[in-house]
Amino acid sequence: MASPVPHDRTPELRRETEQRLLDAAERLLVEIGYAAITTRRLAEEAGVNQGLVHYYFGSMEELFFQVLDRFTRQLIARQREMYASPAPYPEKWREAMRYLDQDRPYQKIWWELQAMAWNRPELRSRVARVVDAWSDAMRGAVEQAVARYGLRTGEFSTDAWVTLIVTVNEGLILERLAGIRRGHDELLAAIDRWLASLERRAARDERAGKSRGRAKRPGARRRASKGKGKTDAGA
Repeated sequence: MASPVPHDRTPELRRETEQRLLDAAERLLVEIGYAAITTRRLAEEAGVNQGLVHYYFGSMEELFFQVLDRFTRQLIARQREMYASPAPYPEKWREAMRYLDQDRPYQKIWWELQAMAWNRPELRSRVARVVDAWSDAMRGAVEQAVARYGLRTGEFSTDAWVTLIVTVNEGLILERLAGIRRGHDELLAAIDRWLASLERRAARDERAGKSRGRAKRPGARRRASKGKGKTDAGA
């Protein structure tokens, strides 16, 4: 257990203390959940004076949501980098699905605080902000995929596709936190096959379009005409 730190005498010490409290709260949210975290337990975990919890953050709830915000920023940066890559959309989707298991600590905190907000209306805007951040991170890549795969002609807008993806992921995460995986592998495999078929078709259409474009070039038409003339002369 870390030894208690004194009151913030310098800005650097204040930042250090805040980080110790955030780190401790993150660990405890994952290990025991928000309902079991007391100010005393948190201060002991962080190795700070108990009174500094409210001095720095005002409330335990504010501290918890700052933990969520910090964690979300870290993962959103990773997601944006992934979605900005030139890889085909199915590859990005597969990588995102692998994170469903890798990001379990974050998911535990996320759902813990969603549950807190169910009976605390004043906290719901904080939850909505996190959902918006995840939605915004994928929107560009989804929009490109919708255009590439010709899905704009259907009833679903880009925002509708983003909402569907977020909602499905939320459902998978919640069930896995409860130890439920029934049907998950089958669903994800079916989506994978569907996306792969869309990518194959788009790639095939792209190649065909390039071939038609080359055939329409003036030089290509002249070569084709010369070839036809030689054939006629030979005949």
